[in-house]
Amino acid sequence: MRLTIVHLYPRDMNLYGDRGNVLALARRAEWRGWEARVLDVEPGVPISWAEADIVFLGGGEDRHQAWIADDLVTRGAGLSAALADGLPLLAVCGGFQLLGREYQAQDGRTLPGVGWFDATTQAGRHGRHVGNVVARATLPLVPATLVGFENHAGETVLHAGQGPLARVAVGAGNNGHDRTEGAVRVHAVGTYLHGSLLPKNPHLADWLLSRAQARRTGTADLPPLADDWEWAAHRERLTHSRA
Repeated sequence: MRLTIVHLYPRDMNLYGDRGNVLALARRAEWRGWEARVLDVEPGVPISWAEADIVFLGGGEDRHQAWIADDLVTRGAGLSAALADGLPLLAVCGGFQLLGREYQAQDGRTLPGVGWFDATTQAGRHGRHVGNVVARATLPLVPATLVGFENHAGETVLHAGQGPLARVAVGAGNNGHDRTEGAVRVHAVGTYLHGSLLPKNPHLADWLLSRAQARRTGTADLPPLADDWEWAAHRERLTHSRA
């Protein structure tokens, strides 16, 4: 199988090691004998969503989000159609915010969102949320725990009917109030978890890969990998994260 990962705006949206998620997906595919390629897509660069097997969009500061917001919206209809068809996506922090309805930035500007996630974000109302996160996923992951690192001033509210990715046991999550973390719709995942997220959560990486495989071949079963180092990193975050 050939796996094509579309990495949106890697120049501007790549905070706190987010590109490591792309590397983790590619390497886990290659370990299974797949051919993995990464397409870096910057503003103005054309992309056919039919080529994509997984899409990744990382985080950025407000000024970076402002630079790419209009370009992302112009791609919104095509991207949303592909996501509705089951295309897997992972969006972290600023990327997650711009896949919602809108993002109200610290300077008062309102940046338009794609509207895939039924969520809105406003910056800076209650300070910055920084630290380790432990959460329990709503996806059928074994184990159900997700670990990562959050560093965001944005506070995201999920509207009625929009499910979270997880519920936090340690950390602020989407807004520091309702214990939600991220969002899931079809096979698209939004989250505030940096870190990089996927090297410490191989079960989430494989969930995305299995959705990509099923979309191309009809089967979601993946050969297992020896993940001793990955699970050691996962357990280390669990051990050293406290409520």
